[in-house]
Amino acid sequence: MPNRREFDHIGNFSFKVEIEGVTAGSFMEVEGLESTTEVACTTDGDDRIVRKRPAKTTCSNLLLRRGFKNNDELWNWYKVVLDGHIERKSGSIIICGDDASEIMRYNFYEAWPCRWKLSKLSAAENGTLIEEVEVAIEKIERG
Repeated sequence: MPNRREFDHIGNFSFKVEIEGVTAGSFMEVEGLESTTEVACTTDGDDRIVRKRPAKTTCSNLLLRRGFKNNDELWNWYKVVLDGHIERKSGSIIICGDDASEIMRYNFYEAWPCRWKLSKLSAAENGTLIEEVEVAIEKIERG
């Protein structure tokens, strides 16, 4: 039985990432769930009031971070871009409750990796390698 009541705030620590055709696994961080609509200012005829209407909508790129694994699915997806092609995919960011059940999801579309990064290698440190993938998306919806 979940320990969360309907009016409780939702924690930012329990989530899943799904990417079509890629076993994305568990990520430690997701950034970029953001959409912005430009404002177009217009006037109609002799109207002295400036009217504001929605214009183009853009979505931020998603930044996905996880502990590095001996798994090359994300790298292979990015390698397609390095080879001059784009393999677009859909996916979801799933917000989970304390019992790991789905509370809500954000679906993204037309995604492709535009940057891949591995954290610094250092013999003087004993941390975990972090794999970071930036994914360009064209549309996001709350599903």
